[in-house]
Amino acid sequence: MARHLVMAGRLSEEEPEQAYKHARAARRLASRVGIVREAAGIAAYQTGEWAEALAELRAARRLGAGDDSYLPVMADCERGMGRPERALDVIKSPEADRLDPMGRVELRIVESGVRRDLGQYDAAVVTLQIPELRDRRLRPWSARLFYAYADALAEAGREGEASDWFARAAAADRDGETDAAERYAELEGLHILDTEDDGEESAEDLDSQQVPEDTAADGGDTGDTGEAGEAVAPPAEPVAEVREEPAAEVPEIVTATDIQFKPADPEILEPAREEVPEAPAVFLEPKTAEPEPDLDQAAVEPEPPAEGEAGEDEPGGPDEGPKAGG
Repeated sequence: MARHLVMAGRLSEEEPEQAYKHARAARRLASRVGIVREAAGIAAYQTGEWAEALAELRAARRLGAGDDSYLPVMADCERGMGRPERALDVIKSPEADRLDPMGRVELRIVESGVRRDLGQYDAAVVTLQIPELRDRRLRPWSARLFYAYADALAEAGREGEASDWFARAAAADRDGETDAAERYAELEGLHILDTEDDGEESAEDLDSQQVPEDTAADGGDTGDTGEAGEAVAPPAEPVAEVREEPAAEVPEIVTATDIQFKPADPEILEPAREEVPEAPAVFLEPKTAEPEPDLDQAAVEPEPPAEGEAGEDEPGGPDEGPKAGG
């Protein structure tokens, strides 16, 4: 669902039909999500599906996703369906008072169109005479407001004023969203020339006007002829020998965009291989620790007698055996 919404947003201006298909696919997957219904309504409006766009935007408002900023779109849908009275009801609704400046201007543009549909051409002009029309600073809505006002003037038969406002709309339309320049040229009887095509044609004309290098090589007429009718070249004038001097070396100019930034080489903390002396590896076997003698036991136990000496009570000594008379 999310992928279809992303594609609907990306293709909304360049390919509205594809955007509409993606929005419908997202609606089938999540019809209870307000933002999905809102996206489907906007995509349907951009393709001219007025009834579906109006239904989707109403559903989005019920689900809490659609806000009052879509009131001009809903009123324009009513106008597109041929119901100007219902469009005026949307324009005069209490929610219209909560719109931001951009929304109010768009709602006035729709109302002017509704008045023209009803044949009220003077009212269509008066509807757009709002303070934003006299603003000397360009606003996001300036081009559309100037164009709508010029169009209303043209419908009312005031072509002189309409031409002036079409010129202002063309100056304010920096992105070329309207055909204000063409409408101005039409009212003034002017013709807009494509300078790119003129440049190509002038280049072709210059190529066709170039003179061939030398027709004498092909046997053409060069002025004088010999006895047999052969072309005789005029005597060549002596040409002084010109020595070409070696061109001086011009230093290469490097612009800021030609500079390539490379990451710094990592700092090497280890010393070079040659500076490290090689040392033989020595492996030492671990020694087993001998148990320490118990000092208390050594103090109690007597030391064994020396060889050849025997104690008095030890067996094998001189007093071993029963005593005499015992």
